[in-house]
Amino acid sequence: MPLLLSYSWRNLQERKLTNLLTATGMALVVFVYAAVLMLDSGLKQTLVATGEDTNVIFVRRSAEVEIQSLIDRRQARIIESQPEILIGDEGAPLVSKEVAVLIAQPRRKTKQASNLLIRGVGPAALAVRPQIRIAEGRMFRPGSNEIVIGRALAGRFEDVEIGSSLRFAQREWRIVGRFDAGGSGFDSEIWGDSEQLVQSFRRDFFSSITVRLADRSGFDALKARLEADPRLTIEAKRERIFYEEQSRLLSGFIQILGLTLSVMFSLGAVIGATITMYAAVASRMMEVGVLRALGFRRSRILIAFLVEALLLALIGWAVGILFASLMTQVKITTLNWTSLSELAFRFVLTPGIVLRSLVFALVMGFLGGFLPAVRAARMKIVDALRVA
Repeated sequence: MPLLLSYSWRNLQERKLTNLLTATGMALVVFVYAAVLMLDSGLKQTLVATGEDTNVIFVRRSAEVEIQSLIDRRQARIIESQPEILIGDEGAPLVSKEVAVLIAQPRRKTKQASNLLIRGVGPAALAVRPQIRIAEGRMFRPGSNEIVIGRALAGRFEDVEIGSSLRFAQREWRIVGRFDAGGSGFDSEIWGDSEQLVQSFRRDFFSSITVRLADRSGFDALKARLEADPRLTIEAKRERIFYEEQSRLLSGFIQILGLTLSVMFSLGAVIGATITMYAAVASRMMEVGVLRALGFRRSRILIAFLVEALLLALIGWAVGILFASLMTQVKITTLNWTSLSELAFRFVLTPGIVLRSLVFALVMGFLGGFLPAVRAARMKIVDALRVA
């Protein structure tokens, strides 16, 4: 077997140009396949990281996103009085009564308007979500017209920078700080005082209420009790699950589109590998005849040519995944189809994607090399030597 493996490797070096073109085609397919998986992984990671298991978000029953939800003040008071909620250092329960609205703001480069999510939060918002910190400037003062922006918004929209002012809801809002939410979806939002935003948008209800539990195991009891309360029309979800569900629609589209493109491209790569391997068999008929005359079995000949095809696929995978890894430096923005607001995220390469792309490349190599390998293995010694 080592002799046959050496033989396969040597033959790859003999037909450099043809093998290079075949490996390049496979590398392109691996790149597209891995990039799609990385795009989907980045989207999910951004939205899943937005929530925490210790936090519970309450929205109106059947509301899929916060902008569809309405919770009046009477229901809000009942929710914030529950015993499972963690009490903060100031002796108050860690509850953030929030309002979510969309505004249109022109982009800095294209001047085209895009939706930005404005989130009104309560005084305990940073205590409820300790992963968020003020990276520059300061937090807005409660009861004022001050706002803070997420890290991902800086420089992408007109007038969205510290010291500037935004005009919406018939008021001027001064940006006094920038917060870092660790790459989560909050980084694409603007935060202000919820009571001020409720008044400015002439509402008398909140979009959602987020609470931090003293013990995460208390979620089931809290959910069962409040959802059965006839005074309430709310639904309780763990915060992480709530935001993860928002990724499903866009994630499903990315997977279907990406996998369709990958399958189409892979057909071309498999055909290319098949042609290359058929040419390799045709040019080495005498060698095959000699190997068979020396006593090498048909199965060994089959394996030798299959290994050659798999080595081609392995080279293509290595090149493709290398270029795909460079995409981790790219940040993209897109419209979250569920919340209708703009969301910024990065390509994320995981060990699972590396492994899946390797299997995908090897399958392409196997399919491309199988028929030529069978032809080589079934070749009769006399016929092979006669043709040569």
